[in-house]
Amino acid sequence: MRTIVPAIIGAGGIKSPKIEGDHATPAGILPLRRVFYRADRVASPVCHLPVEPLCPTDGWCDDPTHRDYNQYVTLPHPARHERLWREDHVYDIIVVLGYNDAPVRPGAGSAIFMHLPPAGGRPTEGCIAMAEPALRDLLAAGLSEIEVRPV
Repeated sequence: MRTIVPAIIGAGGIKSPKIEGDHATPAGILPLRRVFYRADRVASPVCHLPVEPLCPTDGWCDDPTHRDYNQYVTLPHPARHERLWREDHVYDIIVVLGYNDAPVRPGAGSAIFMHLPPAGGRPTEGCIAMAEPALRDLLAAGLSEIEVRPV
């Protein structure tokens, strides 16, 4: 059974192949890998995936020239990276999606997550954003993957 869930995607639309920096959301079937959340702001999501609270030193490498590209890193980190502990609420819940991770291909895109929507409903930089109740429901449903495609 398929359910279509309203979501905000990248400003570059849905693309295959995706490349680093194109602001597109990758098309395809993406496994759900693990969940991070801001324990100081929200309750832990109920799901079957590994769940970890975020801390200020959590990051994700988005530098295609570095060996840690498209992987979780501890900050400070010498390569370009994204900070997961943010002042806004976008990353209060983050679902790491299995994109470009088995194996990692330099330049094929990194840090593809499901997370909460940016302020004002703005597009993401390539992630999938949805309202917190919808994201929690999706996680509680026990899904192991999602399909991203134009409708």
